[in-house]
Amino acid sequence: MPEKIDSYRDLVVWQQAMDLAVAIYQATRNWPKDELYGLTSQVRRAATSVPVNIAEGYARENRGSYQQFLRIAQGSLKELETHLLISQRVGIASSETVKPLMTHSESVGKLLRLLIRRLSSG
Repeated sequence: MPEKIDSYRDLVVWQQAMDLAVAIYQATRNWPKDELYGLTSQVRRAATSVPVNIAEGYARENRGSYQQFLRIAQGSLKELETHLLISQRVGIASSETVKPLMTHSESVGKLLRLLIRRLSSG
């Protein structure tokens, strides 16, 4: 039986998105300083946008708004993945760094899709 959801913090998708954001901050800590206001900032912003939009949507207490914020979170995930791939292509990040982050992002994306479907059918 699923646990009771009293807060957005109880959502596994939010928890996983928070873990991803923390992993992104750790991974980008050693990126070149001249990228701080470029790709580093973009990657971090996209990563933090995911749990923020999940939480904001939950707070709306309206199913349609909630789903829209979850879709925005999905968009931020795809933005994050694209920034990570760019960072790999330009030599800022190694494939060993990018691959687990991409896997984590894809996992969060699956959870988001499941939650959107559940809200659509319920």
